[in-house]
Amino acid sequence: MSSMKDRQEGFEKKFVLDEELRFKATARRNKLLGLWAAEKLGKTGADAEAYAKEVVVSDIEEAGDHDVFRKVRRDFDAAGVQQSDHQIRRTMEELLATAIEQVKNS
Repeated sequence: MSSMKDRQEGFEKKFVLDEELRFKATARRNKLLGLWAAEKLGKTGADAEAYAKEVVVSDIEEAGDHDVFRKVRRDFDAAGVQQSDHQIRRTMEELLATAIEQVKNS
């Protein structure tokens, strides 16, 4: 009986760790995306950092990546930045892979 309980606790701990890593990687991806988008928008220095924070904060609106995508898409449209939806989503995927590696290595 205790081995079953130990096994269950192990699965629960792994789940918690995986969720924590996913949260950190997503937040890191959003910051990287914000910096990428800031560059496309012509922002540098403190303005780029502030914009990246806005992108990170935009992720609390709803579950998933739709809120982050919408923010970047809306800002690009308002500034006349030519990036397709596919390009933005592809960049989000690439930056997530980068963020996962960064989180694992930190």
